[in-house]
Amino acid sequence: MADVKHFDEAAVLTSVELLFWRQGATATGIQEIVAATGLSRSSLYNAFGGKDGLYVAAVRRYLDQRSRPMFDRLAADERGLPAITDFFNRLLQLRCTGDFAGWGCLVSNAHVEDPPREIQAVLTEHHDALRDAICSALTVAQSKGQLHDGATIEAKAEMLTLLAYAVNLRSRAGASRSQLKPAIDAALAAL
Repeated sequence: MADVKHFDEAAVLTSVELLFWRQGATATGIQEIVAATGLSRSSLYNAFGGKDGLYVAAVRRYLDQRSRPMFDRLAADERGLPAITDFFNRLLQLRCTGDFAGWGCLVSNAHVEDPPREIQAVLTEHHDALRDAICSALTVAQSKGQLHDGATIEAKAEMLTLLAYAVNLRSRAGASRSQLKPAIDAALAAL
């Protein structure tokens, strides 16, 4: 007879996502996870295979529910450079104000920790999805004559993707909107 789960998996992942996001996976102990979720160690291990499995599931959830909607909105926006500007302004707002200010991005944070091997595919998927969304917006910008000649759209998209990761990491280190915005403005002006 199959073991029946007696907990809400989505609620558990929400709690753990916030815990890993705020503290980092390395700094988060299994006892903190037990306390945050209200589950026993054995329930966590049976459901997720341990802390690494739980971390991968939390990062996957973050990508699917927090990052991907922003990327999809950017990719579908037909304004070109104004869409990219709005994306970065929203990113600054999320990283520097509100409930999650100073937390950075769970995925960006995972890059600087010693992530389990299983998470590499999620990190690559996040990077590719962000770069592809920016590439879509740049393609629109090019069709509208909004770009300078020079680097390829793909190179510009990669540069802006790396800039987004830098914003995420610097905001986690305490950089303010006023410290981060000039670099964004300079990168966008160079396009």
